Amino acid sequence: MAVAGIGMSSLSLQAIADMRGQLDDLQRQLGTGKKSQSYAGLGLDRGLTVGLRAQLNSIAGYQSTITQVGVRLSLMQTALTQFDDVSQKTKGTILQSQYKLDGSTQTQDQKNVRGTLDSLVAMLNSAADGRYLFSGRAVDQEPVDSTEHFINGQGLKAGLKQLIDERKQADLGGSGLGRLVVGMPTATSVSLTEDAVSPFGFKLVGATTAIGGATVTSPGGVPPSMSVAFAAVPNAGDIVQFTFTLPDGSSRDLRLTATAAAPPGPREFTIGATPADTAANLQSALTQGLGTLASTELVAASAVAAGNDFFNTDAGNPPQRVNGPPFDTATAMIDGTAANTVAWYRGDDATDDPRSAALARADQSLTVSYGARANEHALRVAVQSLAVFAAVQFTGSDPNGEAQYAALRQRIGGALVGNANEQKVSDISGQLAGAQIAVRDAKDRHDQTNT
Repeated sequence: MAVAGIGMSSLSLQAIADMRGQLDDLQRQLGTGKKSQSYAGLGLDRGLTVGLRAQLNSIAGYQSTITQVGVRLSLMQTALTQFDDVSQKTKGTILQSQYKLDGSTQTQDQKNVRGTLDSLVAMLNSAADGRYLFSGRAVDQEPVDSTEHFINGQGLKAGLKQLIDERKQADLGGSGLGRLVVGMPTATSVSLTEDAVSPFGFKLVGATTAIGGATVTSPGGVPPSMSVAFAAVPNAGDIVQFTFTLPDGSSRDLRLTATAAAPPGPREFTIGATPADTAANLQSALTQGLGTLASTELVAASAVAAGNDFFNTDAGNPPQRVNGPPFDTATAMIDGTAANTVAWYRGDDATDDPRSAALARADQSLTVSYGARANEHALRVAVQSLAVFAAVQFTGSDPNGEAQYAALRQRIGGALVGNANEQKVSDISGQLAGAQIAVRDAKDRHDQTNT
């Protein structure tokens, strides 16, 4: 009987063991879907697998960033949409508002606008995953102070109301004529002179008249002065017109009409028997007309200018205040400090593009910019306009109160409308929409690559 050799038995046992190992490996592959438990078992494919796994990990990181940025952008768009909608509705409320003090120093519409302002501030203070969305790079700092602080002040720090009052005194002057002096340099002429070289009050632009023989002298000198001189008496209906620039940059005309009536009506001057008498009557009418214009248009323009002094602090510019007391004779502005003036905006105040304040890498070759600052022009103007309207106070006994309210209402409404060259809230929203499209497209590419 033949007996198998020991070598042959060993080979058979080894083959069985190898087959058993292969079977176990195939079962593991079927169960786990993996070719090998280690990269070494992949052979020549291990380099490709390591590269693909690194790419998948990188994509996972990008997808996480995209998801996070997407949430922030969605919240920012919601806040901006609501901000613009509320601002536009409030514009209509202001333009249609009626002057009716409800036993206090303000109308009910002013009080309602103050509540609306609170909601706008809350929108600008929106936050997501521990960071404020409208603070630029200062993501841990709430961008806008409370309306109570920046309107009424905080401790020793002045708020908007105080700046409006100080600026009003500086613009009206002690005589209430908008820092102008009405004089008669000769018996037959009337002059207007700015009381000092300063940024306050009315600024002389010029005067015109069609009265025969009358001479008009354009503004000149330091401080500027202009005059109207009569060589003969005017005819009834003849007009003398004076033009001024107001503190908010707007201009207004004061038209005085010659009349035979005595006493004359508003914005009229009585024709005298002689040029000298007529000049004296013009001086009286001009003084009265200036006082009315100062108490209405000038006061409203002053409040708007004070609002700009307080809110236009972008690019590191500090708030501007009247250098006083005394304020009614002040001749210059001075920087407000952190110790004496509330800062309404507390976020990042750099001068670069606000979008660059927040960056996110959504792909190896794609960086998305989606930053925003609450002091951007479109956002600031809305907050500033509503704050000024809500801060101005009136006196029930003031005969010019209604006209002053109308002048303020017109200016605030115009500021909320803006002009074609100014940034709009929709401009900010559109730029952020571009970032949303970019990250969404990047997400689609990553999904395809993952597949």
